[in-house]
Amino acid sequence: MHPAEHSPLGKSSDYVDQYSPQLLFSIPRAAKWSELGLTASTLPFQGVDLWTCYELSWLTLRGKPVVAIGEFSIPSNSPNIIESKSFKLYLNSLNQTQFANAEAVQETLEKDLSAIAGAPVTVRVRRLDEVTAEGCASLPGVCIDELDIAVSDYALPRPELLRCESAGVVEETLHSHLLKSNCPVTGQPDWGSVVVDYRGPALDHASFLAYLVSFRQHQDFHEHCVERIYMDLQRLLQPQRLTVYARYVRRGGLDINPYRSSMTIQPENRRLARQ
Repeated sequence: MHPAEHSPLGKSSDYVDQYSPQLLFSIPRAAKWSELGLTASTLPFQGVDLWTCYELSWLTLRGKPVVAIGEFSIPSNSPNIIESKSFKLYLNSLNQTQFANAEAVQETLEKDLSAIAGAPVTVRVRRLDEVTAEGCASLPGVCIDELDIAVSDYALPRPELLRCESAGVVEETLHSHLLKSNCPVTGQPDWGSVVVDYRGPALDHASFLAYLVSFRQHQDFHEHCVERIYMDLQRLLQPQRLTVYARYVRRGGLDINPYRSSMTIQPENRRLARQ
């Protein structure tokens, strides 16, 4: 049984509109790290899970509604991930709750989310005009989606498809919008765009695209898919540096964007056109 089977995911839920931090549900990362041959003390990457909430709202002390966009940065080495539906239910519980100001909302979110993740979570509560002014971002590097490849494997990630093009050292950034996997509990599709930036032996682009497509019917959470991609590339390339991240399409007003890197990174949370 998947740990999320005990969560509200995939179940009918009442929507509570008064502040209820007990709605949050955690899922330990350790089991998925173990599948990759990792433990909390042997992680070869660092990074964050950047979440964006487009449906954040609360009431002022005079009862007037406020709407905003919330950004949440959860350390990738935190003991737990936060199950997405419980996150959504928790955020909805603010809808009819009064707060003195946006700073009070941010402090409450940081306290509750840090407690459930088991590590400090950073929160930004942003105005709509501020986010609107930023517009949509484009992914860096070379898009490999137009490569003419034949594909027949969709059920499970196929790291054996990956090939090096040469032993010489290259520095390059690749991206694809063809990443898709399925929720391990509900089976709903999760659509994403993935970026790989590395220095090391040249990765064969066609083999990498075929590998990404092999995730198409794979069932796993966003964070675990990105960590699997990172580990498969690390084992193949043994690169001098490696960064892998994915920007996933939102569901239920939330998008999840895991970043994993061999270096210390401070990623910008700029949404893509599909987000």
